[in-house]
Amino acid sequence: MNLFNPIVEQSKLHPNFVCILTPFRQSERDLFSNWAEGFEDRDGKFLNEFQTTFNSSFWEIYLHACFKKYGFEQDWSKASPDFCMQFNDIEFVVEATTANAAQGKPNEWDKVYISEEIKGLRFRKLNTEAIIRLSNAILKKLKRYETYYRTLDHVYRKPFVVAVAPFEQPHFNLQYDRPIRALLYDHYVDEDAYLDDPESYPNGPPSIQLGYVEKENGSEIPLGIFNDNGMAEISAIIFSCTATWGKLSALSKNPLTNTQIVSTWSTAPTGAPERRTCSPSEHDETILDGLQIYHNPYASCPLPPDTFRAPRVVQHFFDEDSQEWVYEGRLDALQFRLVLAEPKK
Repeated sequence: MNLFNPIVEQSKLHPNFVCILTPFRQSERDLFSNWAEGFEDRDGKFLNEFQTTFNSSFWEIYLHACFKKYGFEQDWSKASPDFCMQFNDIEFVVEATTANAAQGKPNEWDKVYISEEIKGLRFRKLNTEAIIRLSNAILKKLKRYETYYRTLDHVYRKPFVVAVAPFEQPHFNLQYDRPIRALLYDHYVDEDAYLDDPESYPNGPPSIQLGYVEKENGSEIPLGIFNDNGMAEISAIIFSCTATWGKLSALSKNPLTNTQIVSTWSTAPTGAPERRTCSPSEHDETILDGLQIYHNPYASCPLPPDTFRAPRVVQHFFDEDSQEWVYEGRLDALQFRLVLAEPKK
């Protein structure tokens, strides 16, 4: 596939696709093409969708590259779900989706990122919107499983994983794990409380239970959807808010740009965030950094944690032997990354 040769008229090209066509991003495009090696366009629509809607197709290629890194075997003979894979003796399927902007709301590409504005942000509004849109995306895939996927022999009685990426609003990349943890386990980290009164929280932001969040029309979105067997069909959620084109900018070490990378990492022993600003040569990031796996303790077909275990990959799961929750990778995880780049003159 020649991903970057436009096949639709200019007016239909997605703004993000147009942005990555700039000449100085050649090394980034080359790296993305490497990610895409082995990916099969099973319905003949991928190129059109990549160039006109972008984010969902980008997410699929990113997942494909991650799965290659893990060494998973992909069965492309099946038309759906998106990924039918085997790891050692485990067969499982992954359906990819994205959380997108609600009708009438700003798209993620509609806003210029200004560092001064980011510093003054508060997070409850952003996180609430993310929770609502993530819930919508996951529920659609659950319904699709119940009405179709479960009827397929290669899906039935195998772990069913939903991989969801958030592109639902400007500044979506600031959410780290706050909305997805609240949605799945009703565990919300209240950063606003800490930012407004840090002296009252010497150990960092408090964790609270919200129970639900409210949409603008007054309807309620329940939280803790993995806290009972109501979604037993979903074995786990794959999530990342750092799987953006910025990862390619960071990893390609583009020789045609003057680049500065601003990132935040959780650090031992408590997971406290540490801000780092450096050049690409000093930036230590891999394709798997930022990846998060949330296991459903009530899943009818559980996904073994060994499947996605890797350095700095975050996993939440309940250990049956110790009868305790395990939070792997949270003490050295990538939380946020922003690439500031301009072409060399």
